[in-house]
Amino acid sequence: MKCLFLLCLCLFPIVVFSSTFTSQNPINLPSDATPVLDVTGKELDPRLSYHIISTFWGALGGDVYLGKSPNSDAPCANGIFRYNSDVGPSGTPVRFIGSSSHFGQCIFENELLNIQFAISTSKLCVSYTIWKVGDYDASLGTMLLETGGTIGQADSSWFKIVQSSQFGYNLLYCPVTSTMSCPFSSDDQFCLKVGVVHQNGKRRLALVKDNPLDVSFKQVQ
Repeated sequence: MKCLFLLCLCLFPIVVFSSTFTSQNPINLPSDATPVLDVTGKELDPRLSYHIISTFWGALGGDVYLGKSPNSDAPCANGIFRYNSDVGPSGTPVRFIGSSSHFGQCIFENELLNIQFAISTSKLCVSYTIWKVGDYDASLGTMLLETGGTIGQADSSWFKIVQSSQFGYNLLYCPVTSTMSCPFSSDDQFCLKVGVVHQNGKRRLALVKDNPLDVSFKQVQ
């Protein structure tokens, strides 16, 4: 696929990731790599858990959480939602698992990464903590975010965090279908934006053309 080729056309050595992103031939960290910061200005640490929160308040706010998908036959909760207001429960904690984790305890902008809900769960539901993009939903006209992904594999589980034009960050979905991938890329034209659609009265995270979700990250205490 042409766009996939261009996405992976970069000047870093080819890296084959294991399930924990280890490599015998480490990539070179870009000199302009910028760490992602939490709401206190601290760098995101892949060892810690965070709430994904809205940069807005009131009815425009609301944390991201794990919930049951409508009409789903999955054995575990597998929908990724956002609360309808910032008044109420906190969201489900997440961990960010970056492809450059062997460079240190930091998550960088434009870095391919996995997102995992940091919760205790049964063995049956372990894979249902890892974010991915699901199949096309004809009724909503988009692809919904759900769980059931994998870590470090070339599938629909790759995301990026990028600085938004407003006050926080945007999440991007960046499809990669080969284990030979570019861990960093400033060219996001082949990535898709994560936003919100309404499903059964709830705000569901999905891929959108406009109005991506502006978020910040708050460390779980």
